[in-house]
Amino acid sequence: MLAGSLELLVPHHQELRARLIKIFLAIFVCTAIAYGLSDHIARIFLAPLFQASPLIHKLVYTNLPDAFISYIKLALLVGLVTSFPIILYQIWMFIAPGLKSSEKKLALVVVFWATLLFAAGAAFAFLAVLPRMLHFFMSYATPNLEPLPRFGGYLTFVARAMLAFGLSFEIPFLMVMAGKAGFVKADYFRKKRFLFYAAIVVLAFLLTAGDFMATAMLAIPLFGLYEAGIFLTALLSAEKNNPNTLK
Repeated sequence: MLAGSLELLVPHHQELRARLIKIFLAIFVCTAIAYGLSDHIARIFLAPLFQASPLIHKLVYTNLPDAFISYIKLALLVGLVTSFPIILYQIWMFIAPGLKSSEKKLALVVVFWATLLFAAGAAFAFLAVLPRMLHFFMSYATPNLEPLPRFGGYLTFVARAMLAFGLSFEIPFLMVMAGKAGFVKADYFRKKRFLFYAAIVVLAFLLTAGDFMATAMLAIPLFGLYEAGIFLTALLSAEKNNPNTLK
């Protein structure tokens, strides 16, 4: 009995290992390419800060390894973001053997929409939220009060904001997938609306590390995305007689 169970697990173990190798290889390759372009990428990241205040025209680093470590972190962030579609695809293909043939065809659709929403969230953070946040923080700078932001700290701040918004924008995608799988229906999300709203505020507060302005700018669009998720779940979810479906 035990031997038979182990024989069933070995193919899944080998499949999981192969998928993980492909994921790590994709991250490594994308990170290596990003590191080669890290100086150009850093200039793009620094542009909103320089535009926010005329008093800032350069950044500093206080420890000798800081600049090197900051470039490594930046390259890893870009590597993770650019390899995101490959990561999603590998995860989905690992799950796919247990799905029906019709469900396997959703792989490209899943990867496309999940990637699009993540990119939209990251772009929204960089293009809309970040400039406003920086203008607010830089408004405290005066000729007598000179800001000296650290290079590593600033890049961490930008990366955290983009990741937070990118991941948070996946909410309607997850809602629709739960609906199509038959686990929940749109009525469940409607009935629990205010509970989820409270959860969104707490999530936004945690993701933005307690920054109240960033919390508001993340929570408000997430409310809209949540309502969009309800609409899309009702529109696209398959009607299934699933005893585990939440109503």
